[in-house]
Amino acid sequence: MDEFWVFGYGSLMWNPGFPYEERVLARLGGYRRALCVRSYVHRGTEERPGLVLGLDRGGSCKGVAFRVSPSDWTATVDYLRERELVTSVYLERHVRTLLADGRDVRALTYVIDRAHPQYAGAVTVEEAARIVKAAVGRSGPNPVYVANTVAHMRELGIRDQWLENVASQIARD
Repeated sequence: MDEFWVFGYGSLMWNPGFPYEERVLARLGGYRRALCVRSYVHRGTEERPGLVLGLDRGGSCKGVAFRVSPSDWTATVDYLRERELVTSVYLERHVRTLLADGRDVRALTYVIDRAHPQYAGAVTVEEAARIVKAAVGRSGPNPVYVANTVAHMRELGIRDQWLENVASQIARD
């Protein structure tokens, strides 16, 4: 492997937590961004789960790809596994990713395990807003996670109407 890329679609886009040499807008086919993960640790608890983003089957997802220096590959994978695999709700995958400049690369990312008990499936905007508004976890309030993600996506020129609708519903309530 000559290059090592990581694809981020949620908080990883604005808070990667690892060093990188290049950051490029990218699109991943076959998966869509969704608030489909019941968060028992970072943005909720088992008693009052929050919702966080996962890559679920179908559609496509705009996000950010990070190229990591060879000297940082091992530490980056270790860090991501500790961050993303806390409850094993995600599956680690290397996926074909199209960079905004036309390059086609393979990137490490984390997709939802639909068989995991934390998989929330499809939820309505109203249901998602209700769940998110009431949840707080180790990494802070769930509404802050959603608002930060939407704000940073807008800064990057990435629009996700469904997620924006959830954020708007939370702000209205």
